[in-house]
Amino acid sequence: MTSLSLPDDPVRPAQWRPGLDAGVRHSEIFASAEDASGAGVVLAMARDQASREREQRSWLWVQDKTARRLGGRPYRPGLPSDLRHRLIHVSANKPEDALFALEEGLRCRDLAFVVGEIAGNPRALGLTASRRLSLAAERHGVPLWLIRLGAARDLGSARMRWEVRSAPSLPPRWNSAAPGAPSWSAELFRAHTHQPGNWIVRDDACLAAELTAAPHPGDLVCAAGDRSLAAR
Repeated sequence: MTSLSLPDDPVRPAQWRPGLDAGVRHSEIFASAEDASGAGVVLAMARDQASREREQRSWLWVQDKTARRLGGRPYRPGLPSDLRHRLIHVSANKPEDALFALEEGLRCRDLAFVVGEIAGNPRALGLTASRRLSLAAERHGVPLWLIRLGAARDLGSARMRWEVRSAPSLPPRWNSAAPGAPSWSAELFRAHTHQPGNWIVRDDACLAAELTAAPHPGDLVCAAGDRSLAAR
């Protein structure tokens, strides 16, 4: 069980690496389909975690038809060099098919991690389906990042639920004409193992999240509920 804590000094922001912190295996990221912020931050989190574990296995990216139309297919040459050659892509026509592919991927221990992209709030992605994904991810130890394109916040069992959008980059240190490191403005609105709040996430050599606003104490999730769905 992990206790939640607020920064000791409210002037000095807290920082952490928001990958698979504290064993989280199922995260949801709500994002617009207009700026690719969801896919960007998910790839940064997954890549950071894979590099820490020196992961070399393949990974799975599942899209439903609407998500594919809104955001496009993954462009392999545009992916990070250490991920592009290990990608397995699945195109599903319906959300039901995408959820089936995601669950089957989570049962495969030969995969390093699974990324899902589902648009909107389809009926098939209810609380029961979300719990099935959490259970499969925790039982088989395969992480899942589920991108919810253009979706409204609904019920879900993911251990961490984020809403992200693109944020301005810091000026590069050595070349002011170069683009800065990718940055996202991220609200962590549900978490059992970390403090909810508003964060700036930057992928600058090392992924880091910096707290910009803590929630009201009444919004904190009780730590007593931090129990794996796969626990018997």
